[in-house]
Amino acid sequence: MKKESEIDFKKFKLKNNKMLMLAILAFIFLDEIIKIGGLIIKNNNMGFMTIVIIIAVFIILISIKQINQYQKGVRFTLGKFTGIMEPGWRLIIPIFQSYRKVDMRVRAVDVPDQEAITKDNISVTVNAVIYYKIADAEKAIIEVEDFFFAVSQLAQTTMRNIVGEVNLDELLSNRDEIAEKIKTIVDKATDAWGVKVDSVELKDVTLPEEMKRVIGKQAEAEREKRAVIIKSEGEVVASHNISKAAQVLSQETGSLHLRTLHTLNDLSSDQSNTVVFAMPLEILRAFENVADRK
Repeated sequence: MKKESEIDFKKFKLKNNKMLMLAILAFIFLDEIIKIGGLIIKNNNMGFMTIVIIIAVFIILISIKQINQYQKGVRFTLGKFTGIMEPGWRLIIPIFQSYRKVDMRVRAVDVPDQEAITKDNISVTVNAVIYYKIADAEKAIIEVEDFFFAVSQLAQTTMRNIVGEVNLDELLSNRDEIAEKIKTIVDKATDAWGVKVDSVELKDVTLPEEMKRVIGKQAEAEREKRAVIIKSEGEVVASHNISKAAQVLSQETGSLHLRTLHTLNDLSSDQSNTVVFAMPLEILRAFENVADRK
């Protein structure tokens, strides 16, 4: 613990020494300008003094840099990282310092079509979109040359690898889970670059034409299967209801005769029908009794 604190103190001291040297150089530079200005004033050479003032103002103006609200600046002094520049107007010492702007907003990377082979040896073409942002501007500039290109390439290879680990049915039905796996892997790998992956979405999964026809036939067979099952279930329910109705009619006296008369009435509504039916003897006897009474 003591050694670490000593090392940190040395780094802090070295950094302060460098800043002190820069301050001394700037002070000497300004002092020389003042001396030159004083000599010029003594010699009444106002034209040269005007040129010096213009140069000084120009140096000050080019030293002021603007960092927008959605950006951060990475400052380098004599080639070394010396801090993060927050949004606003910031001062950069010309020649000695430089800086890089980093956009901290969420970016969308369109991963181009990738040909991959699933676990069950079916060739597919997949594309996706990745949403990410810079979480650490220092790492994004120092640790990787071009984080935009690096994230895109990593997403492509990861997507091909993940697709190769699943079957076609899983790829088509579990797209959200596969996208989450890709996000987890890419996010972990890009953490060292200061990149945070927010989400990954699979846009399209394109199949060969033969596979499309096979899947179409499978879907049609599945629909026919469901139709047969539904029809058979309906027949079971209908037969159960008919059996229950027959049981009720057999228990009630005259119910069967009443049902027969209702059926005859329904058939007689259409004059084009020719109906041949068996008349129950009970009904005939009833008609005979009526005739005898008359």
